[in-house]
Amino acid sequence: MTVAAELERALRPIVRGELPVRLTGWDGSTAGPLDAPHVVLRGPEALRAMLWSPGELGAAQAYVTGALDVEGDLDAALRHVWTVVAERELTGIRPSIATYARLLRVAVKLGAFGRRPAPPVTQAHVKGRLHSALRDRAAISHHYDLSNDFYALILDPAMAYSCAYFTRNAPGAPRDPAYGIAEAQLDKLDLVCNKIGLGRPGMTMLDVGCGWGSLSLHAAQHYDAKVVGITISREQKAFIDKRIAERGLGDRVEIRLQDYREITGEQFDAVASLEMGEHVGEKNYAVYAKALYDNAAPGARVLVQQMSRSGPHPGGGPFIESFIAPDMTMRPVGETVGYLERAGLEVRDVHALREHYVWTVEEWLKTFESHFDEVVDMVGMEMARVWRLYLVGGGLSFRQGRMGVDQILSVKPAADDELSWPAVRRDNIGVGAA
Repeated sequence: MTVAAELERALRPIVRGELPVRLTGWDGSTAGPLDAPHVVLRGPEALRAMLWSPGELGAAQAYVTGALDVEGDLDAALRHVWTVVAERELTGIRPSIATYARLLRVAVKLGAFGRRPAPPVTQAHVKGRLHSALRDRAAISHHYDLSNDFYALILDPAMAYSCAYFTRNAPGAPRDPAYGIAEAQLDKLDLVCNKIGLGRPGMTMLDVGCGWGSLSLHAAQHYDAKVVGITISREQKAFIDKRIAERGLGDRVEIRLQDYREITGEQFDAVASLEMGEHVGEKNYAVYAKALYDNAAPGARVLVQQMSRSGPHPGGGPFIESFIAPDMTMRPVGETVGYLERAGLEVRDVHALREHYVWTVEEWLKTFESHFDEVVDMVGMEMARVWRLYLVGGGLSFRQGRMGVDQILSVKPAADDELSWPAVRRDNIGVGAA
């Protein structure tokens, strides 16, 4: 019997029916529906990886190394598989011992049984106590220090690596060809700056986890704020320092190579942290929330933009946790609001942006694919495949609502006799007028 036929017979009890994909084995044999996405196993090592790490991780390891390939549109293929999983109620179903034994017998017969394969070179290897300063630096470096030139091939010119805010070109609306990801990211930066009340002369702002400086530079250049940004990525600091010099903002922006736990004795008129809180961990989130509170002046607005997630994988799932963002933790937005409130902040508004992340990732993926050959030349084919899977899978998570993203706006209470927030709501996002 052929490779594809053997695998189809062994997998039928697990997938509760016919294969959700058209499968081609390394012997050239095929099985499964002709109109389904086409999955190709290049060699027995693909099956070996999935036997040692059943589910998402093994499949991802096989894909990034090229042992498993998906011909055609990867996004469409993953959407189809997720649809079948939902229809057949396969989520959380584990093969019985008897079924797994049959799979092992098939693997032995096909020459795919053997020692656990070494993890792909692109898989993260971080050591030390969870969320110690040293381990956090290693986890951040794994993802963000890939190279500034690499991220420039994916992101907009401002290098904003967080959810954009699309005020035009939403699905169903007339399209403006002059409006794209760059404009949507600028709209997000303006949204943040307005929410935290920038614009008054002499205001100071703290940017916690400043990335490549898009918000820090924008706040200084367009809102005349004096900004301190912190990052633990040396690559990011070097990038921002160069832009500060190019734009003549040395007297208005200071970027520190500093952990959020190391900021002491300072208070700012406004505080923002865009998609950094996911990296601090569950045990440390109260410390992070307290740092935001402690570094805000009385009456200062504090904005946290953060991804949310429910379910069994707060880190995003085995692939994300192993290849992209080790030690990341997400939670339902209500739980994050609770942390901020317990730190002493008064939450004033929660603005859901999930659909905007769908559109953001779509734009990043288009840019990535248009530069795919350059990406391969820069970081190698394996890392390029990691990022293709990351962008496609991330976009699908937001589209299906398995992940969300929210801007949580709060204020540090001022003295009892001071009004720290506008009493009249002037728009539909709870910002009011400064």
